[in-house]
Amino acid sequence: MSVTLYSTPSCVYCRMAKDYFRQSGISFTEYNVASDRAKADEMVRKSGQMGVPVIDINGSVIIGFNKPEIDRALRRH
Repeated sequence: MSVTLYSTPSCVYCRMAKDYFRQSGISFTEYNVASDRAKADEMVRKSGQMGVPVIDINGSVIIGFNKPEIDRALRRH
């Protein structure tokens, strides 16, 4: 399973997503879009959004810390 989290250091919801993944034992790759322009552009291409967090779970793109959607995407994969 591939889980990617696009975040910024000051984002409260990004921290909540990271904590949730860690507590659930889910490995994820995090990109700081505040300092990585290429990843920020990638995030916008995937989601159409400039706000964080954006979470990509095997191609299912979730905007914000939407726990029910995250759980659904995790179950599908």
